[in-house]
Amino acid sequence: MAVNDDRASSKPLIEKRSINYIPEAERHGKLYSQFTLWLGANLQITAIVTGALAVVLGGDVFWSLIGLLIGQLLGGGVMALHAAQGPKLGLPQMISSRVQFGVYGAAIPIVLVCLMYLGFTATGTVLSGQALGQLFGVSDSVGILIFASVIVLVTVLGYRVIHFIGRAASVIGVIAFVYLFSRLMSQADIGALLEIRHFSWSSFLLAVSLAASWQIAFGPYVADYSRYLPSKTSSVKTFLAAGAGSVIGAQVAMVLGVFAAAMANGQFAGHEVAFIVGLGGSGATAALLYFSIAFGKVTISTLNSYGSFMCIATIISGFRGHLEVTRLQRLVFVLVIVGTATLIALLGQHSFLGAFKSFILFLLAFFTPWSAVNLVDYYCITREHYDVPALADPNGRYGRWNILGISVYVIGVLVQLPFIATKFYTGPLVEPLGGVDISWIVGLVVPAALYYVCAKKWHGTVPDRLILPVEQDSITEQKLSGAGRATAV
Repeated sequence: MAVNDDRASSKPLIEKRSINYIPEAERHGKLYSQFTLWLGANLQITAIVTGALAVVLGGDVFWSLIGLLIGQLLGGGVMALHAAQGPKLGLPQMISSRVQFGVYGAAIPIVLVCLMYLGFTATGTVLSGQALGQLFGVSDSVGILIFASVIVLVTVLGYRVIHFIGRAASVIGVIAFVYLFSRLMSQADIGALLEIRHFSWSSFLLAVSLAASWQIAFGPYVADYSRYLPSKTSSVKTFLAAGAGSVIGAQVAMVLGVFAAAMANGQFAGHEVAFIVGLGGSGATAALLYFSIAFGKVTISTLNSYGSFMCIATIISGFRGHLEVTRLQRLVFVLVIVGTATLIALLGQHSFLGAFKSFILFLLAFFTPWSAVNLVDYYCITREHYDVPALADPNGRYGRWNILGISVYVIGVLVQLPFIATKFYTGPLVEPLGGVDISWIVGLVVPAALYYVCAKKWHGTVPDRLILPVEQDSITEQKLSGAGRATAV
């Protein structure tokens, strides 16, 4: 691994790659960086709020904790399977969707992914703005603008800086959460809260859905942050490193949120940041906690902005026919993305909690079918045998539009509609099921099974091995060299 460290140290601070393939000579990094990145990305205020929703919306502490853990494991497994694709393909996550949807067709789920990033960046910016406002004694709106400026800078710098901030955020997050838990234990009767057990399927499955949706939402960009690892990196170890960091970080944060909401007596909603900091004290301690909250949000908000940049570049490159993105184009994309998210945050900052709950649950209808199709194809149909150069060629192996993948994806979205329960839409089967939203389960199982059966019968030609750009160049050189020798003879 010393060679990889030398490679990393010789790279410029500003990332030069975007959505194009990462050559082996530029691969670097260690698996622990996957763990720390996702641990730091989850030890933050939005995860606390998500856990608190399980109680705010009617659940008790005991069953909420169990439901959240089950959701973390289920959703975290899906997320980590996507992470394992990064080192093998050396590509951002969503560009690999061209195998299942076609070079043009992949734009369909990617557009929806961009909307997800905007939503998560905006909601995270609201909480960060609250923290910075309290820290610097300014309004929440000014805090939002300060935070947005930091996100633009880190996103433009790119991969290496993002991983560095992830490591720092994991250390700061662990210290802050240990302290907050110690304060929580001294202020609340944890045993008494755990003894209150009123099980209901609706509240329990809400907790499962909150955690599962939190993890599944990372799926469309998790490989963006593992794609620089050497191609020989173990898929199992990548799965465990990214998955463990994300599941542990999110569960710890959500547990804190559950207990905080339970002891808040209805005072948590609308004052999330102030209440959490209030657990820790006042004065210098409060200032440090506000800083840790804002810093923790830098990691995940940067991931959202960086991933959104990758998605926009992927859409444009699909129709333009090549994968190069200049640094100026990168800056423009990032400014547009963060600017739009900031505007949403400024306009919606006073109605955050309810909108956030509806948003993340509604997103499941669009991202669970994409995950199902992508994972079944990668692990069960093509078995990691992708033709990477063909991903940039609309006339190549994967074509412009893959009717099979698109059709299964649309069916996967539609089949969930009767089971969705959000403010945006409530399906006809929700009430007969006692108000339980099981749409995400249907959205994973049905398209996965349907795609597997159909792709086994009608899938296009699959390469007999993973074809990479460097390998293709090498083959061409060998042919030219052989032709030269033949001519000389």
